[in-house]
Amino acid sequence: MAKLPLSLDELVARYGPHLNFPPPEGFPGRHEPDRVVKTHCCFCGMQCGIKLMVKDERVVGFEPWEEFPFNEGRLCPKGVQRYLQNNHPDRLLEPLQRSAEGFGPVSWDAAFTRITEEVKRIQGAHGRDAFAMLSGVSLTNEKSYLAGKFARVALKTKNLDYNGRLCMVSAGAGNKKAFGLDRASNNFSDLAHAEVVMVCGSNVSETFPTLTHWIWQARDNGAKLIVVDPRMTPIARTADLHLAIRPGGDSALYGAILHQLIKRDWLDHEFIRNHTSGFEAAAQAVEGYDLAWAEHTTGIPAAKIMQAAEWWGPAKTSFLLHARGIEHHSKGVDNVLSCINLVLATGRIGKPYCGYATITGQGNGQGGREHGHKCDQLPGNRDIENPEHRAYISKVWGIDEKELPGKGLTAYEIMEAIHRGEIKGLLSICFNPLVSLPNNNMIREALEKLEFYVIIDFFMSETAHHADLVLPGSLHEEEDGTVTTAEGRVVRIRKAVNPPGNARTDTSILLEIAARLGEGERFRYASSEDLFNELRVASKGGTADYFGITYDKIEKNMGVFWPCPSEDHPGTPRLWEDHQFKTPDGRAHFHGVPYREPAEVTDAEYPVILTTGRVVSQYLSGTQTRRIGKLVQQYPEPLLEIHPKLAARFGITERDLVRVSTRRGTAEYPAQLVATIREDTVFVPYHWPGRKSVNQLTSGHLDPVSKIPEFKVCACRLEPTGRKAPQ
Repeated sequence: MAKLPLSLDELVARYGPHLNFPPPEGFPGRHEPDRVVKTHCCFCGMQCGIKLMVKDERVVGFEPWEEFPFNEGRLCPKGVQRYLQNNHPDRLLEPLQRSAEGFGPVSWDAAFTRITEEVKRIQGAHGRDAFAMLSGVSLTNEKSYLAGKFARVALKTKNLDYNGRLCMVSAGAGNKKAFGLDRASNNFSDLAHAEVVMVCGSNVSETFPTLTHWIWQARDNGAKLIVVDPRMTPIARTADLHLAIRPGGDSALYGAILHQLIKRDWLDHEFIRNHTSGFEAAAQAVEGYDLAWAEHTTGIPAAKIMQAAEWWGPAKTSFLLHARGIEHHSKGVDNVLSCINLVLATGRIGKPYCGYATITGQGNGQGGREHGHKCDQLPGNRDIENPEHRAYISKVWGIDEKELPGKGLTAYEIMEAIHRGEIKGLLSICFNPLVSLPNNNMIREALEKLEFYVIIDFFMSETAHHADLVLPGSLHEEEDGTVTTAEGRVVRIRKAVNPPGNARTDTSILLEIAARLGEGERFRYASSEDLFNELRVASKGGTADYFGITYDKIEKNMGVFWPCPSEDHPGTPRLWEDHQFKTPDGRAHFHGVPYREPAEVTDAEYPVILTTGRVVSQYLSGTQTRRIGKLVQQYPEPLLEIHPKLAARFGITERDLVRVSTRRGTAEYPAQLVATIREDTVFVPYHWPGRKSVNQLTSGHLDPVSKIPEFKVCACRLEPTGRKAPQ
């Protein structure tokens, strides 16, 4: 009979000196938890379900939430270790005020008094719009909604924007142009039965690892996987076809595929005729996009482009996904529209296993772009310049429509206005522009020109060092609320613990400032649910309609997909099944997309393309993940990915420190020679600050529609320093 495995006691007795078991009493705080709280991960737009273990009012661990339908218990390295920041020694525990000697503690009352005085002083001297606000899209729906109302009703400024301006706005603008509504068309389980899956500009396996499961499900069921990326990312290694595009060539590629669909008559003529408009303009725009031109423009062999068209065109079901790789461009909206043209041309939308989706990058990237903390937006994804929309929201807020500010500046434009001296004061919450925004040497100069800057955050970010006041706010698990996943599923964030020390919830801080500014009557909420219920009313009738969603309904269904216009409505997991689009004519709109080059191209002085992105163990500006030891160990510093052939041209070898220069600045990075990147392109991840920040180098060129910066392509020069990076 086979011997049973050794017990823990037997293992310790036999191998104890060589094992790293915890002491018999266990790790501190790891006894049976007092409670387990079902909530969601604080990081990317997947918002994976997770259970947090609470002991003695501290989050001490996690358990998989296997019943949650998207991730089914699966978590990525960041999700597994997200709870560690809850007890981090860097947590801000009391308000801090900057002086000539540095930062020192200040009472909440004194902090609020100073904020009130400075807002009134600056606006009295320079006008209301001289004080601006920036917010983060990792906030809950309730806090996103509150930020929009707070800026317009309490601060009375038009200059409000959010860090989603650096992520999903090109997709949002493209979706609204094409469909009249900005949301993934399907829940991701539809992926599993698609015949062809095309992933465009998304390093799924590193940035959205739990989504990979659904793509692999499709492959297990026989699907063809096409990945478009200048790097052979982990998801590209599993692809049937990897299209290693030259950065900036995206709309040329998708236009060339559309050209082949038209030429080979791989079109759904009935769908185009009955449910779309603008096809003739789209066809005319790509008339000359033959394979030879496409190969020259995109850097992809013509045969591979043809193969992509041959798989995409005749398929019965398909799913197209895209993310920042096609959106972080001065023509990001064009890139999005060129992808949508492929979906519409084949009529594969609004049907089972046929879909199109933007993969939202930040924690509430979807909900955060729907409820009013964008400069051009009101709740329910309404237009701030639309008279009917303004009238409706003014009524909900109890103000005269004339009091409601108009469209303001976008995030990068706010910083430019600060640099010019036009904006004098700033309040920001959960936004780290000194790391996140491009051309950050200019950003640093702008921050130091502010007459007054107050920041709300839970860690001392790099940007916070430039603030006059730093207010300690709340983590994801320290306040109730909702977020909306990349699928469009509204889910509950459940409070697990209170903020530590003298920190406060973000909501209570904003409500107190509103009251001190004389608007307390318009900001009376006893709970996050009260805020959500007002959001429901504010969104009613908008394209992002949450009116029929309640906390109780979310609890019972583990999430509800919007639009959900009434409490007896089940929600909408799959859009467009009736082919009634939210555009004025009720049709989906094709767009003619003439190809244009990036705003900055290579030349003799700057001959190499620089592109940027994420790595698996880090998240956005790194404020959270760079404080978690194992995530830092996994990828401790930014590396310069460079192809061996390009490295040889410049005399660069492994771990050489390479000076990378652009028209904005210079930085040094250790070289990592990889054969998984194009020979004309180098890559640096963007999660680090200071001298390691690649956003010293990136450009401030903006998409004319979405105002997103062109992070994904700029021209650079490489120079070996003659020094090796430390091991």
